[in-house]
Amino acid sequence: MTKAEAQKRLEKLTSEIEDMRYRYHVLDDPKITDDVYDSLSRELREIENQFPELADPDSPVNRVGGKPLDKFVKVEHQLPMLSLQDAFGFEEVEAWEKRIKKLLPDTSKLEYFCELKLDGLAVSLIYENGKLVRGATRGDGKIGEDITQNLRTIESIPLKLRAPFPKLVEVRGEAVLSKKRLLELNRIQEKDGKTLFANTRNAAAGSLRQLDPKLSASRKLDFFAYDIVRIDGADPKMHSEEHQLLRKLGFKVDRHEQVCKSLKEMESYIKEIEEVRKKFPYGTDGVVISVNDQTLYERLGVIGKAPRYMLAYKYPAEKATTQVLDITVNVGRTGVLTPVAHFSPTLVAGSTVSKATLHNMDQIERLDVRIGDTVVIQKAGDVIPEVVEVLVKLRTGKEKKFKMPEVCPVCGRKVEKRTIGEKNDTSAAYYCSNPDCPAKNQRGMEHFVNAFEIYTIGPKVLARFKDEGLISDAADLFTLKTGDIDNLERFGEKSAENIINSIQDHRKISLPRFIYSLGINNVGEVTADDLADYFGSLEKLIGASRDEFDKIENIGPIVSKSAYDYFQHKENIRYIKKLVNNGVEILAYRKKVGGKLSGKTFVITGTLDSMSRDEAKLLIKNLGGKATESVSKQTDYVVVGSEPGSKADKAEKLGVKILDEKEFLQMINK
Repeated sequence: MTKAEAQKRLEKLTSEIEDMRYRYHVLDDPKITDDVYDSLSRELREIENQFPELADPDSPVNRVGGKPLDKFVKVEHQLPMLSLQDAFGFEEVEAWEKRIKKLLPDTSKLEYFCELKLDGLAVSLIYENGKLVRGATRGDGKIGEDITQNLRTIESIPLKLRAPFPKLVEVRGEAVLSKKRLLELNRIQEKDGKTLFANTRNAAAGSLRQLDPKLSASRKLDFFAYDIVRIDGADPKMHSEEHQLLRKLGFKVDRHEQVCKSLKEMESYIKEIEEVRKKFPYGTDGVVISVNDQTLYERLGVIGKAPRYMLAYKYPAEKATTQVLDITVNVGRTGVLTPVAHFSPTLVAGSTVSKATLHNMDQIERLDVRIGDTVVIQKAGDVIPEVVEVLVKLRTGKEKKFKMPEVCPVCGRKVEKRTIGEKNDTSAAYYCSNPDCPAKNQRGMEHFVNAFEIYTIGPKVLARFKDEGLISDAADLFTLKTGDIDNLERFGEKSAENIINSIQDHRKISLPRFIYSLGINNVGEVTADDLADYFGSLEKLIGASRDEFDKIENIGPIVSKSAYDYFQHKENIRYIKKLVNNGVEILAYRKKVGGKLSGKTFVITGTLDSMSRDEAKLLIKNLGGKATESVSKQTDYVVVGSEPGSKADKAEKLGVKILDEKEFLQMINK
């Protein structure tokens, strides 16, 4: 393929992928399939890799870019992100209408625009000449945080607007996490021995405040636009027209909206949504009511931080009472003990629940929950049951306080109490001290097969293989034969062949993925990448000293200690050797070499005029160099833009070469 042919193909692929994104997210077109979309995206990425000079920074496949940030930059909203007045009953809605009518001429006819109040994180998006240039959190309404990198990872946020687009537009909307995705994330959190997300809102907010955009991308957030606060050219008079314009520009807008001509119509809408909202894929805690005619907004004005022309009708959280029959503990993959409350089967938020995690001893002590207590439970984010209150006045005196067991309920070995967290944010966690605890082993194997992408083997299959004595650890999976499985009840020859073929097809694995599969405490996918990049081979990783682990950038002391300690246990080394002896092949790891900046380390501080800092870092990396966040004696150059931070001062003290933007551009363009 010639360069000219590649350019034409890129343009066609980009246009088609953007159109498919629009049809999938905005038009909700069921004909758009993931496999077709993924195939076209893969071809586009391959051409961009072959012809990097043709790659567009706003390419639809270039959603994750840049290294993790050291902190988020504060940004000022040109127009404040206002709060809303709340109404908890329809009488309050009627009182609101009476108040605003007093501020308008008697001849004014009011109609209302009603839409869902989604339970997520409010964000602002600014587009210039059709391209996304900045995304920020609400913050305190006046000052937010620049989270552009993370917002770019959300597929339903257009990187480029559909034509015709205004020269400038600022869009507000809600970043949300689906209820289904929350359950998936909490299963991962539980396997990793980490605290579960309380609800979809907390999970969405936490996902967008990750300093590494790869972590944000892995959470698979969604976005719904609901307002245009600044726009050049077009000037919608009605809020309902604004929603239509948002759709035309390429934004996903929730379809549960209605123009109501009267309070009676509005009340019917609110009741209708209350009946069906439990079935929605996303959490919603109410309805936003707006005066539809936006020409009246200036006259109605703002009181405090809330506009008079909008109101949030809030549904009451569905709660129920039940009695705690027992509190037991589960042992996670890392050995952490998690207390679980068991109670009488109780209907709440549309489903029957009989247990809920109490997370840790700190939570139990905060609630003062005891066995035998009558408690209030609710569905966090309409998904996860949680205990929110103890009805102390209903105690009989027979209730029992819970104590964390001194020995593991699975293997009987001693339980250790550890303090986790740093400075003022600490909590107590309890761990099984036995590295060979069967509970750890089961969870560890579930993590292992997911890391190796052996999706034909789920938790129940693993448990069956263990019960039948076919395997004792994940390494034994690679010794299985079809005949070992097809004679088991509920396993036919075909299913046995599928399992064995899947195992054989996934024997080869990259070094970062292999490190991740080991289930080392505190070592996720990003840290596994850092370890692989630093050491380059499994042998060097196993033989590394504690000092070497501490030198790795982006890894703190807690994580480096966990990684180092793992390789000091003989049973872990034996397990790794067993994997290799049973046929697991770790692919050779190759760092990027070559390029005019090969071997050079850069730090960028301040604001560059010609490109963003993330674009500069990507450019350095593509030219063979390394872009880091901290200045040290090993740094070759510090590139200084306008309003540089303390890094420039540190570079001067250490004698590190300082480049202004012009010198940096001359260097990379040689």
